[in-house]
Amino acid sequence: MKIILDVFGGDLAPAEPLKGAAMAVKELGVEILAVGDIPTMEACCKENNIDTTNITFKQADGVFDIHEDPMNVVKKRTDSSLHIACKALADGEGDALVSAGSTGALLMGATFIVKRIKGCKRPALGSVLPGENPGGFMLMDCGANSEVRPEMLNQFAVMASVYMENVAGRKNPRVALLNNGAEDSKGTDVHKAAYALMKENSKINFIGNIEGRDVLSDLADVVVADGFSGNVALKTSEGVAMFMNKQLKTMFMTNIKTKIAALLLKDQLKAFKAKLDYTEYGGAPILGISKGVIKAHGSSNAKAFKNAIRQAKIYAENDVSNLIAAHLSREE
Repeated sequence: MKIILDVFGGDLAPAEPLKGAAMAVKELGVEILAVGDIPTMEACCKENNIDTTNITFKQADGVFDIHEDPMNVVKKRTDSSLHIACKALADGEGDALVSAGSTGALLMGATFIVKRIKGCKRPALGSVLPGENPGGFMLMDCGANSEVRPEMLNQFAVMASVYMENVAGRKNPRVALLNNGAEDSKGTDVHKAAYALMKENSKINFIGNIEGRDVLSDLADVVVADGFSGNVALKTSEGVAMFMNKQLKTMFMTNIKTKIAALLLKDQLKAFKAKLDYTEYGGAPILGISKGVIKAHGSSNAKAFKNAIRQAKIYAENDVSNLIAAHLSREE
């Protein structure tokens, strides 16, 4: 299993992606095709004592800037590590791709270089978030499509269900539609029409609407949303997690009594912190693409890259793209 890694995507490139790659080789038994400027990568590995066993390098002269027009990655920035990584995946040089670069550019590269699955109306970004269920839940879409049609939301539900069943191991995943009320009469015309489509869709286990306050509860394995609402929900949950971590630290460091309490609850606090830690979840798959493409968080550290590579490995091993394609072909 060979995973392509865009080494120059993300805030902590190239050291953290390369450290994560070495961890993945050791712990997951994968091979890595590291894309970026080879002399820089080799110097970084030497400086940080990074083991390059089963890591091969592919030259890319440029780095795609997050402030550029995302569409530039397709034709204008063909020298960038992101473009070359997408091209390598399209050409069969690896089984899946991981990048922490520009979300928009990765989406464009995946859509126009790697190509969409036949029948996919619009690829979407699915992020696995922590919740009451130990394995979390998938929020789909969380930023790729701000404006959607009802049939697109219905298709997001199908693609996310396939992913959660085959990558997260969630049998018959429960699907909910993010809305401003639980009643089927709630929401915009798009939401109402999507509700009707999802209710009649035999390929998903649709449980109805879900409100924002309930998404972290163990009510659904997949929460479907348009990219605008989904991104707001994603960023809000990240902000709440950071707020809670800060408040807990302040509370337990107040005085000697609270410090003793923190010591007594050390294991429980560690487990709680891990549940809120995005590095445990790796990244967000772009679903609807013919091969596995995982978007890692922009500030991913080595652990997050390793877990994103783990996601990519499981995605490829379970042939998720072809499973999604099979489900979508039956819609036609």
